[in-house]
Parts: sequence; C-alpha cells; structure tokens
Amino acid sequence: MFIQAIMEEFSQKMKEQAKEIGILLEEKQINQFYQYMQLLLEWNQKINLTAITKPEEIILKHFIDSVTIAKYIEKNAKVVDVGTGAGFPGIPLKILREDIEITLLDSLNKRVSFLKEVIEQLSLSKIEAVHFRAEEFGKNPKYRENFDCATSRAVANLSTLSEYLIPLVKVKGICISMKGSEVEEEIEQSKKAISVLGGNIEAIDKFQLPFSDMDRNIIILRKVKNTPTKYPRKSGMPAKEPIK
Repeated sequence: MFIQAIMEEFSQKMKEQAKEIGILLEEKQINQFYQYMQLLLEWNQKINLTAITKPEEIILKHFIDSVTIAKYIEKNAKVVDVGTGAGFPGIPLKILREDIEITLLDSLNKRVSFLKEVIEQLSLSKIEAVHFRAEEFGKNPKYRENFDCATSRAVANLSTLSEYLIPLVKVKGICISMKGSEVEEEIEQSKKAISVLGGNIEAIDKFQLPFSDMDRNIIILRKVKNTPTKYPRKSGMPAKEPIK
C-alpha cells in the first residue's frame, strides 16, 4: 500500500506539471520516469549523479525541466546530448519522444555505465550512451556534423558550449542550450564564438518552471555554415580559452 501511494503521488505530480507545459503523459511513460528515478537514487549511493534526491524535486528540476525543450526538436530528429551526466535532458526526451534518435555523451565512464543500465531497464530503443570528451567527439568523422540537434544542460558558458555543440550539427541544424536565469551578459560575450563556429542566435525563450519561481532560458542557435575544421580545439582549450 505504501509503495502504491508513493507511485500514485508521483504519477499525479508528473501529469500535473507536464500538463502545465502542454505535455500529456501516458501511463507507460510515467512508469518509465518512476523506474528512472528509482535507478537514479539507487546508483546515486555508489556514484555522484545528482544532489537532488527528493522525488518532487527530481520531477520538477530534472524530468520536467528536461522535456521543456521537446517542442523545438523536429520529428525523427537525430539528437546528441552533450555532457549528459545522469541523462538530462536526453533520457526524459527519449521517454517522451519515441520518434527521435538520441546519443548521450559523457566524459565519465561510471556515468555512461549508469546510462546504459537505464536504457536497458526502461527498454528504450534508438538511444546509445558513449564515453568521450566533447572535443574528441566533435573531431570524430562518425559524429561531426552528423546531428539535426545538439543540446546541453548546465555544462559550460555559452562561448565554450558553442564550441562543443555547433561542430556536431549539420548545416541548418540547431543547438539548444538550457540555461538558468541570468544570460544576457553570457549571450553578449558568446556572439563572436557562435559566428566563428558557423552559428546564429535564432531565439531566446524565457519562462518559469511550473508551480515555481525558477527562471529558465532556452537559447536556440541555428547552424548556417560549416564549422572550420580547426574547431573544436584540443581537450580543455574551449573551457580554458573561449573564442572571443
């Protein structure tokens, strides 16, 4: 009975908050989110995956936050989630959108092992977790300029992040950067880097997470030309010396 009550409360919160952002969840999806949360909490005792451990906070700050970008992603798009960590936003997007193909990228092998376990336990298809640094991944001919969409949440400042994301998408593809509240200065400082890498700022969407005062900014970059072959630079350089 106790587990049933927890499950029902989880289900109600997920449906309520998803509906607030225009998403209607099916029972199968809610069950997958619940299973994902259980695996996250279980593995978090062994490896550091998240500081957020209360179910209501996981729902809002991880699951709902992740799926806020689903509306920008075209049907059947090929998506890469750079610096995915515990799988955000990639796994929630996959639960929501069976049509998209997702590559989860992380530089820590332990986290990649966790992601593979989640993929298997949730029986997710058209999704893989790979162990790479973003700079090496962007140089790899198998992945470079191969995605319709590249996304990332809370990984780096926009100049650095642009050097990770833009080389991965095809011309006309998009990069979705998920940011918190204060972005004006960061956007201003990143304009040169975005242009050099072949991108353009297409839109900035500001909103609050449902039933909260948490501000979010989604920055959409459109790739307008091929990225020069010298980018991304070698590991560590984009963070150490962002393009200015």
